[in-house]
Amino acid sequence: MKSQRRSEVCQAAMQLLRDNKIDFLVGGAYALAEYTRINRDTKDFDLFLRPKDVEPALAIWRKAGYQADYTFTHWLAKVQCEEVYIDIIFRSGNGLGPVDDVWFERAREAAIFGLKVKTVPPEEMIWQKAYIMERERFDGADVAHLLSACGQSLDWARLVKRFGTDWRVLLGHLILFGFIFPSKRSLIPMELLKEFCEKALREQTEPAGPDPVCNGTLLSRIQYQSDLGEFLDARLIGRSALSSEELRHWVEAGSELARRHKP
Repeated sequence: MKSQRRSEVCQAAMQLLRDNKIDFLVGGAYALAEYTRINRDTKDFDLFLRPKDVEPALAIWRKAGYQADYTFTHWLAKVQCEEVYIDIIFRSGNGLGPVDDVWFERAREAAIFGLKVKTVPPEEMIWQKAYIMERERFDGADVAHLLSACGQSLDWARLVKRFGTDWRVLLGHLILFGFIFPSKRSLIPMELLKEFCEKALREQTEPAGPDPVCNGTLLSRIQYQSDLGEFLDARLIGRSALSSEELRHWVEAGSELARRHKP
């Protein structure tokens, strides 16, 4: 019964967006299942919207009787109806990866909760999940399964472009993929691995920038906090959409979560 009610609520929430011509993509476990056939018993349902569409969407849901508000103003809102919760995601938690038009141009179709919808493309799903390396959550297995299921059809050029100067993050997952699924190593383009490895070797002999930066804060919100006395926080040097106040709120929430998970 609860599952049926969740389906009804999520379907109605999506239909409200359609009726008001607001684009959305289904992500999270439901999109992952479409690509990898890995089905998880989850209560989570994730919708991805462009940042500019979030506030109008929240207003529409509120008018329809839902509770709808931002959880973290830089990346996440939540919609609630009874005991059903929907996450509204418009950026990554580290302040990178805003949902843009390309997400929708390359989206794939699926039937979810009885509706024909579009899902987050596998390239953007890999891009977003690759940075999630928290103490309590690591999405590397999801990245590996997406590479395994979609490697032959991925737009590798677009994926590399998404990571940009953070190509080492992608390389790390590609190296791990070869360890996790040795028989599927050929799914990773040889020229791409060669390019990344040559770049890594070349950078080893080049001088570092004038200011020491810790990029670890883009991977985990609290596990590199102790390094910030010596290093600049990568989230605060112009790359991330996080304001100082949003960062403080984000880190405090992470610290509280870590305390709850402490053995």
